Parts: sequence; structure tokens; C-alpha cells
Amino acid sequence: MQFILFDPDYIQQLNPLTLTRAAALLRVGGFTIKEKWEQTLNSKVEVLTRIYLKALYSFEYVEGEKTFINGTVCPTPNLLDEIENLPNDVALIQDGKLIAFKSSKGLSRKELFSLKAKIKTSKSSFDLVEYPWQIFKLAGKQIENDLELFRLRDLRNAQVYEQNTVFGHELYVEKTAKAQGVIFNTDTGPIYIGKDAEVMEGSVIRGPFFLGEHSTVKLAAKIYGPTVIGPHSKVGGEISNSVVFGYSNKGHDGFMGNSVLGEWCNLGADTNTSNLKNNYSKVSVFNYADNQMRLTEEQFCGLIMGDHSKTGINTMLNTGTVVGVSANIFGGDFPPKHVPSFYWGGTQGVPFNLDKAFEVAEKMMARRNVSFSDIDRQILSYIFEKYGYKG
Repeated sequence: MQFILFDPDYIQQLNPLTLTRAAALLRVGGFTIKEKWEQTLNSKVEVLTRIYLKALYSFEYVEGEKTFINGTVCPTPNLLDEIENLPNDVALIQDGKLIAFKSSKGLSRKELFSLKAKIKTSKSSFDLVEYPWQIFKLAGKQIENDLELFRLRDLRNAQVYEQNTVFGHELYVEKTAKAQGVIFNTDTGPIYIGKDAEVMEGSVIRGPFFLGEHSTVKLAAKIYGPTVIGPHSKVGGEISNSVVFGYSNKGHDGFMGNSVLGEWCNLGADTNTSNLKNNYSKVSVFNYADNQMRLTEEQFCGLIMGDHSKTGINTMLNTGTVVGVSANIFGGDFPPKHVPSFYWGGTQGVPFNLDKAFEVAEKMMARRNVSFSDIDRQILSYIFEKYGYKG
């Protein structure tokens, strides 16, 4: 059996986070959706994405049955049972969305979305990510699920409890992690500290909280759960109910709440995000699918930032700000609520030179010993042409 996670037809609604990655690579909870499915299935999982991203996940169809699964869906035991018992050439649907399909043929995304097949309605309850803000809303539930799925609750370390102030009994720390002089409150939810990660002294963390491998919580940070910090990241200051995908920095004072940061992002010192409007009304955010602002049902929503974007010191970001890929924001006033990809400036901006963007990306990635590849260059070039700020 070959398992394939496909980008759904509503993938644009998840931009800018999916401009540079397949839906299955979204970090929902402590792990990506792809990692969750591979753990659940105990099998390698392929990714079927858009043409310009295909080189990131290239694979070949092999002989035999193929199971296509919506890449925005988080696995559950009941859903897995439904998929395993799904007959060939029958589409599993829920709320009008294709959830899974089995076939002996290798299908393209276009063929998946034009299926003329029998339909079976899924009766399972599961989390599906259709909009970026759902990522921080689902963080707490998915941290709990991941602790079970990846058997992380076996990591209770007595020595860590002695070196820190711990409320509750759900602090799970890998042996190679460091934490000393920290206040951990697990009465509000579990806390996991990953391999080779460090929580510096004076920090105060309330669960649910997930710290990925090789990541650092800097001195005297204040973190409210549910929050996820992916691998190879550095965070400090005040953070509430936010998700950092990985390889990104919010290393200084400043508030970030109800937000999602992609990879290779950097928030300058004292960057602050507003996550609540002064009149307490619902937040509107930019939606890439219809290229305009759309009212959400959310009262709390801060920053959604695509990969490779940066802010300068003392940057102020309005409630529900959406920042594209490779944007560089600075200045003494609020930038637009939608900052396009390859935007350079504050209230007024100019196009960010593509070669300069390559240079910045290459330097930042080298600091984490990651190469800026020809594939990365091609993907950023495509985004620059299609979505880049034109002035």
C-alpha cells in the first residue's frame, strides 16, 4: 500500500503558510501532519502537491493499491478505521471535502478533484485545518494527542523536577535537554521539552507547551499555552497561544499572541503583535483565495507570517496582520494589515529585490547549517513572480 497526502482544493486559504510547503508539512501541535500520519500508519507517506513545489516531495507511483488522504487532516483511530475499510474507487467525504480515496491508479491532483465516484460520508470526528488561525486554536488539543501518539509521556525525569519549580505532574523532558531555575505549570496542560533544547533560568511557562529539538527559550521568558515552538528556534519575551513552525527567532522582549510564524522568520527586538481589537469585535484577515479581507469568527488573532519574513526593532503589528514570504518590515508606524510577499518597508513599501532576498535567506539558513538550494531559489522566484509586491 502506498499512502499519499494531497493538497486539497482549498489550499490557497492556507497561504501564506502554504506558499512554500505542502499542506501536510504544516505544524499542527508538536509535529507536522505528515509526521503524525507516518507515526499512525507506521509507514512512509508521500506528498502530492502543486507543480511548483513538486521537487520538494518528488516520488514515483508503484504497483498496487494507493490511499490518498487529505493533507490538512490530522489522524484519529476512528478515521484510520474508516480509511482502511474504504473500498476502492469510493470517495470518503465530510462537509463537502474529499477526505480520502483508494485507487489502483496513480492520480494527479486535478484527477482527484474531478472524481466521478461513489461517495461515502465520514462519521469520524477529526481536526481539519482550513484557515491559518486554526493552527494556534488546535495547538492545545494536538499537543495532547501528540504526547500519546509519539509516546512522549514516558519521559518524566525526576532530576528535572528537583532543579525547577514544577506545578502538577506532566512535565516531560528529553535526557539531552536543559532546564534549570524555571517555573513550569502543568496544572494548565502538559509541557514537553525536546532533544537538545534549553529553557534558560527565570522563565515561566504554563502548559500546554511543546518545545522542539535544538530550540531555546531565552532568559526570563513568559509563555502561556497552548504554544508550540518548533525545532531550531529561539524565543523570548512574552508569548501566548502561538505556533512557530521552526528555524525562526523571536528572541527578544515584545508580545506575540494568537499567532503563527513560518520558518526562517525573525522578529526584531520589541516587536509587538496586537491580538485583540479595542472594540472587542471579530477580526478580519486577508484571504489569498479571494484576494481580499475576510471577516473571521475569531475575537483573538495576531500575526500570520510566511517563511523568510522579518521585522525590525520596535515594529508594531495590527490585529490580524498577514505577512507573505520574504517580506522585510520596519518603521515607526503600523504597516498594512496585509503585507505582500517581497515587501520592503513600513506604512509605505517598495519591492524587495529578489537577489537580495536570496542573499538574506542564504545567510540565515547557513547559521543553522542548512543550505539554500536551487529548489529553494526556484520556489522563491515563483512566489516573487506570482505574489510579490509590485509597488
